[in-house]
Formats: sequence, C-alpha cells, structure tokens
Amino acid sequence: MTRKPSLVLNRRQALLAAGAGAATLAMPTVLRAQDKSLKVGVYGGYFKDSFDTNIFPEFTKATGIAVESVAEPTGEAWLVQLEQAGRAGVAPADVSMMSQVAMRKGLQTELWQPLDPAKIGNFDAILPPFTVKYDDGRVAGVGAVAWYITLVSNTDAFPEAPDSWATFWDADKKDKLGLLALVSNSFLLEVTAKTFFGGTDILSTDDGILKVMDKLAELKPNVQLWYRDEAQFEQALKSGEIPMGQYYHDVTGLAAADGFPVRSTFPKEGGISDSGCWAVTKASQKLNLATTFIDYMTQPEIAGLLARKVGTAPVLKRDVLDLTDKEFAAVSSEIEPIVPRYDLYVEKSDWLNQKWTELIVG
Repeated sequence: MTRKPSLVLNRRQALLAAGAGAATLAMPTVLRAQDKSLKVGVYGGYFKDSFDTNIFPEFTKATGIAVESVAEPTGEAWLVQLEQAGRAGVAPADVSMMSQVAMRKGLQTELWQPLDPAKIGNFDAILPPFTVKYDDGRVAGVGAVAWYITLVSNTDAFPEAPDSWATFWDADKKDKLGLLALVSNSFLLEVTAKTFFGGTDILSTDDGILKVMDKLAELKPNVQLWYRDEAQFEQALKSGEIPMGQYYHDVTGLAAADGFPVRSTFPKEGGISDSGCWAVTKASQKLNLATTFIDYMTQPEIAGLLARKVGTAPVLKRDVLDLTDKEFAAVSSEIEPIVPRYDLYVEKSDWLNQKWTELIVG
C-alpha cells in the first residue's frame, strides 16, 4: 500500500504550476498527429487539477497527443474498476498511476499490458525498485512518483539528530513516538528486520515474520500514537507533543522550511522508499500512445522539476539528473533504502492484518 495520495500529491501543485514551461521537451515529430488521444488516470483533487493545467497541455504540445484525464479513487478501488472493465473489454483509462501493491495484484490477473523497454528512452536509468515485472521478465509498470518515509524528530526536544531506527526502542523514548497504524503502510516490519535482523529476508517465512513482530512489540510502551490521520501527527510533531516518529520526508521538509522545529533524518539503515507506477490496462487499444506518455514522464528533466518544486524523490539514477548535491539531499539519499516487501501485502494480507492487531496495535 502506498501513502494516501491526498496529502503528498496536493503539495505537488506548487511544482506543476511553477514548472509548466520546463515540461516541454523534445519528442519525435512522427508522433505529432493532432487526431490522437489518450485517457490517463491520476489521483483526483489538486494533483489531477495540476496535471490538467500544466503537464498534460505541455505533453500535448510536444507530441500532438490529446489527453483526457480520469480521476482515480484512492486505495485499490481503481484496480477493481480496471479489472471489472477489462473483463468487458473496456478501458476506463489507457495508462494509470498505480500503487505498488495494486500493481502486483494486477499481475495475478495479467491486467497490465507488457511495456517495451526499448521504447522508453530512460528505461535503463529507472532504479530497479520502481520497475514491476511479470515472473517471466515482461515489464508491467515503471516508476511514476516516489517518496520517502523517514525518522522525524522535533529539534527542540531532540537537539541532536538520531542516526538509526533503533532509537525508537530506547528507554528515553517512552510515550514519545508517533507511528503509522497499519502494517501495510507503516512498513515497520521491514524497518525492524533491517535494523535488527540483517535485512528483510527474514520476512520470507511466517516464523520469521512473528520473530520480527515480537521485536517490534517491544517498542509499544514508547508509542503515544498509532496514527491514521497524518495531519494529527504532523501537528503533534511540530508542537513537540509527540516529538519523534516516522513521517514523510517531503512534508517534514516543507514544515522545516516554514520555520517549525522539525527535521527528517535518513537513518543508517535507510529511509523507506515507497512509490507509484505507470501501467497500461490490457483493455486499452492505445499501447503505443501510452508508451509515448510514459517515455515523456520518465525524462530526467521532469524528475528534476518534481524534485525541486515539490520534494518528491527521483525514480531515476542519480547520475542522469541535473540536481545539485544540495537539491538531491533535500529529497533523497544515497544510503541504500528500505524497500517494502510488497509481495507480503499481496500474498498474506489477511494473516498479517490479524497478527498486527493481535501483537502490535491491539
């Protein structure tokens, strides 16, 4: 499961409004046919409004492909709609932004048309965690947007930045933590596995998962709030009421820039890297046009624009970007990230939720 798009993506309108002019990039002239159109599914609200105003018109100007945007519901409801429509041979959208878990569930029904890497100019520059493939190696989706969940703290309460997720377990953190409430959006299993068990391989068995949960349960006395409402924790972090926890790097950076006493730290074990993918439903008759769109959206110039104006982490390798070291450090890190075990949330969803409630938040 990815983070709620409403909070992250609402903040991206600043990027899109500021960067519309820079989004026009060179595209093959053979595609400049004015009678071509494409339906693109994106999260609703400000994100869709910003794309409608700034990104889609520039894409059309560069390619001649008109865009009809479709507002996606949040969560996995859009996946269900695509699958139901696909069985009827209908495509509610040709290309959609999909969460990592939804991408993997779609693999099970072969919902996604394979993408041709040779037609995506920067495919080799896309970081491996952001590419989703079928078991036989066919590419089902490529990175659209990315963000980090990091260790955040109030600088008044903790003048020195922590350097490890292990600080959550320290006795002096009693009743001082705010942590995401769901097993499938906190990724605390992965954090605990990386911090205390040498990596996430231990999560490959039920016994291993239970060992990790036992360790995670040790920090329960330190947790003041298991939060679902992101704004609630953000306000408590700013005020110092809950002076430490896990939160979104981009949002914390914006709060710090506004003068609040907060910081975001990439621990030595890495921040949690989460993301969404572009994917093409099998019912679409416009794979070539959709591939042109994905190619456009994965250009380094677009990644740089997003990073500078909104604080999203690039899905492309560092060396293809034109970001300065300071700009890159503001949105990402060269510390190897903690990549969620999305397979678990597809294959063991019910069991994980049950054990999470029993052992961690119950």
